[in-house]
Amino acid sequence: MAYTLDRDPRPESPRLGAMTLHPTAESVPRARRWFQKFIAPYCPTCSIEDCVLLISELVTNAILYGRSDEPWVVRVEWYREGSSLRIEVHNPGFPASVRMRRPEQGDAHGRGLLLVDSIADSWHSGPSRFGGTVVSFAMADAWQ
Repeated sequence: MAYTLDRDPRPESPRLGAMTLHPTAESVPRARRWFQKFIAPYCPTCSIEDCVLLISELVTNAILYGRSDEPWVVRVEWYREGSSLRIEVHNPGFPASVRMRRPEQGDAHGRGLLLVDSIADSWHSGPSRFGGTVVSFAMADAWQ
């Protein structure tokens, strides 16, 4: 398990932090704890609890749907973009397989992207610069 907290040299979108997680169930609560700990010094005004919920959903999806013949990891990165907070979750899955489902009332799964869509100000999925898939979301007005 590795964690890095470093600055991105791009002033228009500085990276505030990043974490690399093994694709195991234990990584979901670890991602929540680490994000809360390492975003706190930046004092965002958006709901950290909402961000943590969405990170949990996206890391869970990354673990469930990431695919590779080689050992792989889930990467989470967060950026400040003006007054917004953008969070990305990368995995080696196929970008075309990301889709919002409409689960039935009794279904136990399938609500992750619905939550992202309803809570985040915007979200996106597509090819990751690391290969595979990235799903990101933004929380507007995260800083005054």
